[in-house]
Amino acid sequence: MLIRGAVLEEIGRERPFGQSRPITVTELELDPPGPGELLVRIEAAGVCHSDLSVVDGHRVRPVPMLLGHEAAGIVEAVGEGVDDIAVGARVVMAFLPRCGECAGCRTDGRLPCEPGTRANNEGVLMSGATRLHRGGEPVHHHLGVSGFATHAVVDRRSAVEVGLDVPPDVAAVLGCAVLTGGGAVLNAGRADPDDDIAIVGLGGVGMAALITAVARRDGGRVIGVDAVPAKLEAAREAGADAVYTPDEAVAAGIRTPVVVEAAGHPRAFETAFALTAPGGRTVTVGLPGPDARSSISPLTVTAEARTVIGSYLGSAVPARDIPVYAELWREGRLPVERLISAHIGLDEVNEAMDALADGSALRQIIVF
Repeated sequence: MLIRGAVLEEIGRERPFGQSRPITVTELELDPPGPGELLVRIEAAGVCHSDLSVVDGHRVRPVPMLLGHEAAGIVEAVGEGVDDIAVGARVVMAFLPRCGECAGCRTDGRLPCEPGTRANNEGVLMSGATRLHRGGEPVHHHLGVSGFATHAVVDRRSAVEVGLDVPPDVAAVLGCAVLTGGGAVLNAGRADPDDDIAIVGLGGVGMAALITAVARRDGGRVIGVDAVPAKLEAAREAGADAVYTPDEAVAAGIRTPVVVEAAGHPRAFETAFALTAPGGRTVTVGLPGPDARSSISPLTVTAEARTVIGSYLGSAVPARDIPVYAELWREGRLPVERLISAHIGLDEVNEAMDALADGSALRQIIVF
């Protein structure tokens, strides 16, 4: 079938991307779903730093590549062997599929799936297949999803069903921002409800961590830290007990048992480490450039019995965790809508990358 999607043609073009146009919105051919796969009509897709990191070259992937990994849509067809999900179901995409059998999958979310990671790095689906083509030439899949398009074929293990009562834009954000930020709090940070918790970096993932921390709060304070005043105000409106710039937080002597770093910047990691109390856990989910370096004191780690935890995708098992967040949303305890800063069209995708790089956006949602 013919679809319309946003294809990254070349990595590393100069900013502004709205002028250099590294992404082309074009027609492509999409094969029918193979065994164990789904055809999904995309309803909404979030623009995330993991997309930007491919565009700007921080995460090198094969091109041309149809971008987008945070998406939700309606199942329109199922491949052979798929008998646990019906046509018409709304699904959330998970950008790291899990085979359920490898050494990574046996860690209950702590480590990524090995076959899923390999497929993502190669730009193919879990089967090794490429279902996207343009002019007879293959186009790579982005993280098994390629959600910046009218339709996608994904592995069944890349999709988690949610009820039709969950709006498409909310459902999309559950699959990456909430899964990553919320998981940093619940899975990796393991914060008790009466623990204070600080979130450093209040983009989409950081704000997801913050609203999750607020949802599980029972006596503990939730503290937001960011250099952008508008994001501090957004955090306060979302229920943060206190907000600070990084310098203010350090000067105030803030120390909490759990600190989540979600900015993906060396200085943010150093700030998060500085804000962590003795015996506490510094959880980092941000993805800095591969050459980025931070400086911390090993003596502090030992003398204060600290733990530094790396958490990829919030140490999540999507099939287990996404329904939990969906239920928190239904109960009115997880206001995912606060993470959405704009609804845009597919043709605005290059400009959306600029807004993300500028730090002026939380989650921009492409609506189909």
